[in-house]
Amino acid sequence: MNITILGCGYAGSAIAQKLRHSSNLITVTTTTLERVPDLEAIADRVVVVKGDDEAGLRSLLHDQDRLIVSVAPSGEQQVGADGYRDTYLNTAKTLASVLKETASIKQVIYTSSCAVYGDRHGEWVDEDSIVKPNTPNGEILDKTEQVLLAAASEALICILRLGAIYGSGQEIVDRFSEFAGTTRPGSGNHFTNWIHLDDIVGIIEFALTHQLSGIFNVVNSTPVTSRELFDQMCNQYHLPPIEWDASLPRTRKNDRQVSNQKIRAAGYSLIHPKISL
Repeated sequence: MNITILGCGYAGSAIAQKLRHSSNLITVTTTTLERVPDLEAIADRVVVVKGDDEAGLRSLLHDQDRLIVSVAPSGEQQVGADGYRDTYLNTAKTLASVLKETASIKQVIYTSSCAVYGDRHGEWVDEDSIVKPNTPNGEILDKTEQVLLAAASEALICILRLGAIYGSGQEIVDRFSEFAGTTRPGSGNHFTNWIHLDDIVGIIEFALTHQLSGIFNVVNSTPVTSRELFDQMCNQYHLPPIEWDASLPRTRKNDRQVSNQKIRAAGYSLIHPKISL
């Protein structure tokens, strides 16, 4: 297949490498010229284009069979609503327009986020749950999904709602070891939902092979509390324990348990069903 990956950061790069090894012709995109040499090593074609460039996307997708949308804001800092709107919603609106004129695209796979569920106070949610984003960024992600789902008459639309991502180069200990020996706000008993990079790649390949459409949660099978996760990390890496102070309010409220039953029922078997440190 001729597959385009719109956005080739941490997840997109891994997806490109795996799909290219399956004898597909892979096109990837970037918004910066500086990344072109590195991306040429993992793709057959590299195109510099922004998500709101309608003419550029129309040219990019000419004669392509599948589109994987794996965009993310640039930089390492927290990105506000304006950055999210530019990256996600404006890209989706542009794609929806382009897809009306691009008959070759048979399937669009978009990596969304479980952030659309908002805070559920520890309750389980699945793909049939009403979305309740509790941040401006979550609201933009919800609107982005709606725009793409409305384009279903033009192509199969597959929305993958990802949990927090970890894997090679983004290990749990690398992300949170700085918390060792400190006191964190809250009780630590709020649930977190994770997905390994290997399974993101595996599920996207599965979605392509089985021509999936609709919404699927992409998380591992066992949500863990922050307390459980940090205790396991500190014990495994012999780090000072993390304490909790329930008198201090948590700044982020995203306590939920996300079910992955739907993607497993479709036939996908997770490589990492539990979080592995």
